Amino acid sequence: MIDISIFVAFTAGIVSFLSPCILPVIPGYLAYLGGVTTDSEESGARKQIFLNSLFFVLGFSVVFAVLGIALNSFLVDVASGVQTWLARLGGVVIIIFGLYLTGLLRIPFLEVNKQITVKKKFNSRYLTSFIFGSAFAAGWTPCVGAILGAILGLAISSPGSAFFLLLGYSLGLAIPFLLVGLFASGATKMITKYAKSLKYVNIVFGVMLIIIGVFAFTESLALITSFEFINKLVL
Repeated sequence: MIDISIFVAFTAGIVSFLSPCILPVIPGYLAYLGGVTTDSEESGARKQIFLNSLFFVLGFSVVFAVLGIALNSFLVDVASGVQTWLARLGGVVIIIFGLYLTGLLRIPFLEVNKQITVKKKFNSRYLTSFIFGSAFAAGWTPCVGAILGAILGLAISSPGSAFFLLLGYSLGLAIPFLLVGLFASGATKMITKYAKSLKYVNIVFGVMLIIIGVFAFTESLALITSFEFINKLVL
């Protein structure tokens, strides 16, 4: 049986990376942390960018893992009556963020562009990358805020699954980071080429979140997991 919630969280991580305000600046940012340039074809430079990407990914993965464990510990023991209201609350949160991603709803505090900046580098470039990867997990909005908020809403509606949801989200966000780190020069050219199309990714995923939110609110996520809803639609 496929857990659709985990798949949604994984997809959310990828969509977070593809957000128009993150993707265009990531190659240069990772290169800056590594002290090299994205257009360098030297094997040593490519290796440096990839290693810094790896530690950057480890930084935000640790934060999401801790958050997932904390939520899992809190949600797993709540009473069944409370779980019903948590499911409704989570569904509403997911729908709101879905509407925001489609552009049908404005959330002013998410539209304040707060980005992590490198003001000080540590003696180790890897430690610098790890620290700012950790800061990235909570300090880059509106790109991460809306989608991560929706995943947290999904965690609220599915008590006990928070850790795996955050793990799935982290993995979805990590893989493209590592690919960009591995192919920095080529990734930069591709990003420049398709940058104008990135906004449609948010819209499509926003619609997906609205649908998921409705299922979460009605405590029907199990229908998606078992694909029973497809049989109902067909029959």
